[in-house]
Amino acid sequence: MKYDTSTLKGDLSGGLVAGIIALPLALAFGVQSGMGAAAGLYGAIVLGVLAAALGGTPTQASGPTGPMTVVSASIVALAIERTGSLPGGLGIILLAFLAGGVFQVVFGLLGVGKYVKYFPYPVVSGFMSGVGLIIVALQIWPFLGSASPKTTLQVFTRIAEPLGSLNWSAVLLGLTTVGIYYLFPRITKAVPAVLVALLAGVAIATVANLQVPTIGDIPTGIPALQIGRIFSVAPEHFPIIIEFGLTLALLGSIDSLLTSVIADNITKTKHDSRRELIGQGIGNAVAALFGGVPGAGATKGTVVNINAGGTTRLSGVVHGLFLLAVLLGLGRFASYIPLSVLAGLLIPVGLAIIDYKGLKHLRHVPRADAVVLVLVLGMTVFGNLIYAVGLGVVLACVLFMKKAGDLMEANTSVAALEDTPWNDELELTQTYPDKVYIKHVYGPLFFGATAGFQDLAAALAQDTRTLIIRLERVPYMDQSGLYALENVLLDLQNKGARVLLTGVHEQPLNMLRGIKLVPGLVPEAHLFTDMQQCTEWLKQHRE
Repeated sequence: MKYDTSTLKGDLSGGLVAGIIALPLALAFGVQSGMGAAAGLYGAIVLGVLAAALGGTPTQASGPTGPMTVVSASIVALAIERTGSLPGGLGIILLAFLAGGVFQVVFGLLGVGKYVKYFPYPVVSGFMSGVGLIIVALQIWPFLGSASPKTTLQVFTRIAEPLGSLNWSAVLLGLTTVGIYYLFPRITKAVPAVLVALLAGVAIATVANLQVPTIGDIPTGIPALQIGRIFSVAPEHFPIIIEFGLTLALLGSIDSLLTSVIADNITKTKHDSRRELIGQGIGNAVAALFGGVPGAGATKGTVVNINAGGTTRLSGVVHGLFLLAVLLGLGRFASYIPLSVLAGLLIPVGLAIIDYKGLKHLRHVPRADAVVLVLVLGMTVFGNLIYAVGLGVVLACVLFMKKAGDLMEANTSVAALEDTPWNDELELTQTYPDKVYIKHVYGPLFFGATAGFQDLAAALAQDTRTLIIRLERVPYMDQSGLYALENVLLDLQNKGARVLLTGVHEQPLNMLRGIKLVPGLVPEAHLFTDMQQCTEWLKQHRE
């Protein structure tokens, strides 16, 4: 595809500004992951270039993000626990990162991206708010001048430790960074506040010769491939690698596609979700080979890229190449960045991830949704991120299915014909006595709605000769619904009643024929397209 040079200036400026914003965050996320600042930079470079070149959102700027970093930190902590050190567990960590990228590519090939929209809002809201709180919590200790523990629970149970050795210089730098981050945009938005806050913090620490913890040495030059470490992992670690790989793939896909939707809304374009996941997956997989932290589409970088003029994939590539230039030429200067300054940058990022809208409306949404959101949030912050999402999805689905089943049963009725007939049933009320009953069914006949349906036979009078089951409003039937209908038909057959079905849709009808309910328990002659056809048949086959 030929490149339109008229967009070159905008792509260059957009990519450059996005890269400037991504630099301090990549370093900060690298530190928070436990892999080190360099790993954050490696991930931002490789993913930034490859996801932009191969992905399905032209203006997407990708790199380490808060949610992905939180999961990465969990992997790092577990690997260190199992092996005793970061170098010893590096193979486990990077293989999990690699698996996450591979799973993302598989998701893209299978078209899984289109199903992300079905994730319940309370689950996404609770998880994202939990991730935001984790980011904030894990930066409290560095903000106070101490090295942070690996879990949020330890942050609070051992909080006396950093308070007992409080480094006021670190606190001052952290407060200054946060203040500049929020206040500088009121002066001008021409220069990214995150960059100004970073430079100001480093300048104050250097000029005043403050004794505060810093990032430390960052390797310069192209990082070495880590293939030897990755493929020397013992098989007993594979289950946890697969588990975390799937988590990274799922979370990275959601994170990226949500950013893609935001980009679509701004640019009035349409992203390709399949290609986006493939591009993100390849980027994360290759980043793992170089020891980089995995990431996703970064909302802030993407929006800044677009606002600065970026319109094509070149802008995202430029964003990654700028970070590469920094690594090759300026990496040694990053070692002077105080950790409390990075904490001052990440705390606002964590606060921005929290879904205040969802939390604010907890009292006004259905209780089931509120319970799901709070449970997912709590488990995310203090438990296991993987289980938090899994529990939330399962619980939300179960509660939804119960509600759907209750609604179906509430709107489904069985009555003699003389009781509130529909308009197309009026003729039957004048022709037949009360031994003909009709069953109105509303909504999908699925496992959440079968309990009441199976009581149908018991609800009918003993001398019922004919039951008409109206299925016009049943677009779908699952296996549970199919067997529930079969049980009803068997019960009614034992009572000597005949069953007539009207308005059966294609999907339920195919299932009925597939297991021989039609023409087994229900002859073909007892199937009718509408009530009028059923009425005419009854006139000719009066019992």
